[in-house]
Amino acid sequence: MRVALLAWSKTLATEVAAEGITVNVIMSGRVVTDRLRQLDGARAQRENISYDSVVQASLKQIPMGRYGDPQEYGDAATFLASQNTSFITGSVIRVDGGQIQAI
Repeated sequence: MRVALLAWSKTLATEVAAEGITVNVIMSGRVVTDRLRQLDGARAQRENISYDSVVQASLKQIPMGRYGDPQEYGDAATFLASQNTSFITGSVIRVDGGQIQAI
């Protein structure tokens, strides 16, 4: 599904660029939200391990060694919605602490 979304966003960015509309994608990593806590809790239950063990295992996968703060995600969205980025379109911005290793 991610590939389809990325392809669609790139196509849409091309179609609306002449009208001054930008289309970008923010790919988030593990950002501290109620949903993330729920997912980590469900994994702990499913694997019969502690919640803290799940969190520690996840943190090992993130080069920055921590979950993101919702404000950090919001800051990226605000940046992309600003006039400062009027020439950025069809791009993917990763807000993941370095978790995604692919180029």
